[in-house]
Amino acid sequence: MSIGVNLGFLGVFKYYNFFASSLSEALNGIGLSTSPLLLNIVLPVGISFYTFHGLSYVIDIYLKRIKAETNFVDYSLFVSYFPLLVAGPIERATHLLPQVKVKRHFDFEKAKEGVYQFLWGLVKKVVIADTCATYANAIFDNYSAMNSLSLILGAVYFAFQIYGDFSGYSDMALGMSKLFGIDLLRNFNYPYFSRDIAEFWRRWHISLSSWFRDYLYIPLGGSSGGMGMKIRNTFIIFLVSGFWHGANWTFIAWGLINAIYFLPLLLLNKNRSNMETVVLQRNWDSVRVFGSILTTFLMSCLAWIFFRASSISQALQYIQQIFTDQHFTSQFLKNQRYNYELLFLIAAFVVVEWNSRIQVEPISGKYSGIKLVLCLAAILALGTFSDYKEFIYFQF
Repeated sequence: MSIGVNLGFLGVFKYYNFFASSLSEALNGIGLSTSPLLLNIVLPVGISFYTFHGLSYVIDIYLKRIKAETNFVDYSLFVSYFPLLVAGPIERATHLLPQVKVKRHFDFEKAKEGVYQFLWGLVKKVVIADTCATYANAIFDNYSAMNSLSLILGAVYFAFQIYGDFSGYSDMALGMSKLFGIDLLRNFNYPYFSRDIAEFWRRWHISLSSWFRDYLYIPLGGSSGGMGMKIRNTFIIFLVSGFWHGANWTFIAWGLINAIYFLPLLLLNKNRSNMETVVLQRNWDSVRVFGSILTTFLMSCLAWIFFRASSISQALQYIQQIFTDQHFTSQFLKNQRYNYELLFLIAAFVVVEWNSRIQVEPISGKYSGIKLVLCLAAILALGTFSDYKEFIYFQF
């Protein structure tokens, strides 16, 4: 009953209009004229996240992993804990509730780590994501007038936009919680340095991936059955994951593409080949590793086109334009300097992320001083981008 009520709220608020419109279009396609009754309601902020919080709590009680919470205030705090409410991470009752129930004392070192992590998350969100969003939006909104290089850059910009948005918010949530003496689950672990799609999904939105693994994939049979069951469960997980992100066929297509990416690794039993953090050395093998990282990133960018597009047809036209236009000649407009500034900003960000990938905290270790200075400098440098919204689009 609890699962039905939780999913019912999510279905009505987030997915009812999608299903009603899709059914109407299908009936109209076979000659049955219909006019769907759509709900003009506001989607509650963070409903997908606190719904999954509630589901995990009930399921963990059912599986006897935890006991039911008798303190309604503690339970309410677990479900509606504000730092993670909008964009995660998706917490488990087994991890968060025990921290809520114990008395906490202010820890200066933990608070300092929290401030650093919050600051780095702010840089990801405001400096990286919001800046990339302006360019990505301009390119996707005018893709039919763009040449191949501009379209490729649009996909790359969106890849960094969505990573800066999601991981930046997660870092801010984790950093803020450390000020209260609470440790949240790590949600992103430098996914764009992955060597294959399986590793990418172990590092991207970790709390969501592990939630689907524990509460959907394993109950469906997981990897305990034959190869047919593994393939079925894998496709179910990716399709549901895509649909969870939004009520649009583009998200389902995005999930399907990632499932297809994952399938060869599953068939060859190589989906757990790259479990350790990548390290490059001065040898020829590092060339192969770097090539696999670049290939995985480009595959992700291709899938992100469907995630960003307003429809599947637009995504297909966008990709077709990349391979059919093929004009790489420079056609700089008056604002071309912003292209270089953004690319330089992304390059600097990638260097900092690469140097941080071994550390548990985003701003720590050997380069902590440099990273902190870069954070402050990047925020101050926002002034140089103050007029980038004046133009509609640009093109290489």
